[in-house]
Amino acid sequence: MPKDLEEKFKFHCESESLEVNQDQIKVIKKLQGYFNQNFRSSLLKTLFQKTSKKAFYLYGGVGVGKTMILNFFFDLINQDKKRLHFNEFMLEFHDYVHNKKDKNQENVVSNFVKDLKSKVTLIYFDEFQVTNIVDAMILGKLFEEIFKENIKIILTSNIEISELYKDGLQRDQFLPFIDIMKKNSINHELIIEDDYRKSKENQKQRYFFPLNQETNFKINKFFRIMTKEKKNSPKVLNIKGRDFTIKNFYESICRFNFDELCDRNLGAEDYLEIVKNSKFIFIDGIPQFNDINSNQQQRFITLIDIIYDKNLPIAVTASQDVSKFTSSRSLKEPFKRTISRLYQLTSVKYNL
Repeated sequence: MPKDLEEKFKFHCESESLEVNQDQIKVIKKLQGYFNQNFRSSLLKTLFQKTSKKAFYLYGGVGVGKTMILNFFFDLINQDKKRLHFNEFMLEFHDYVHNKKDKNQENVVSNFVKDLKSKVTLIYFDEFQVTNIVDAMILGKLFEEIFKENIKIILTSNIEISELYKDGLQRDQFLPFIDIMKKNSINHELIIEDDYRKSKENQKQRYFFPLNQETNFKINKFFRIMTKEKKNSPKVLNIKGRDFTIKNFYESICRFNFDELCDRNLGAEDYLEIVKNSKFIFIDGIPQFNDINSNQQQRFITLIDIIYDKNLPIAVTASQDVSKFTSSRSLKEPFKRTISRLYQLTSVKYNL
């Protein structure tokens, strides 16, 4: 890590043909302070020990470059580190709890974090959000132990800390987590007007709409090109004792109808296993969303987050242009991120 992180970031932007934005530079300067507090020499760490903030929480609207900046920072840190989707992390925790005979929650949380400490000193959560009541109830104790063990955390999110799990069930029991995060975090909002993922240089190429015969012809033609000389061998995934069959499985190129993925009782652990076995995913028939199908919309948000986190290219058909999506009232804000990610996932370059 160079002494001047700003200089390194500018060089990175230049080499990647990215525009250097002054709002992003402000974040880099904050990250320099965070680095100095937590990853400098022993002497400097001792000087900063009492005031050190162990978490860096970067929030802002979709497409402003939050992930790009923290990816850049994360790649430079020479520590034992791990980048995880938050759902993936919580599944690891719940699996750990399930496999331990000692069901005393406090002991299990402490032992889980000690085990985590033996493996990493830095964890990176991209697009952090809390939607599950079970997770919400345990996060305060979990993060308290994480900070106690001096594990560092960097996070991006669409919303500020105090707005997390807003209107969630039993939110009063979630408030201790908010207090812990505020106390232990450098908290910064990144505001940029334009969504770089919607720029002319990054136009969608594999997003087909509306749902009609012509659209179906186009995606079928693309699918035939992608699967040429590949054999369809349906693949059965066993996920915690449950079987899920990928009917259209052409040597890791998979094709699903929207209902197969989002109108069934599937969750993050299922999507993680599907993505693990895929190199390219086709999704047919994405509908409009409203209060009636909000459960399907929540699953779709989770699915796209996991696909994005694993940098997997997709092709989709939908009922309308991606900019014309509607949303259920409760998921309006997190769905903005999903829409932006659809732009990128249907245009990102891929190698098979």
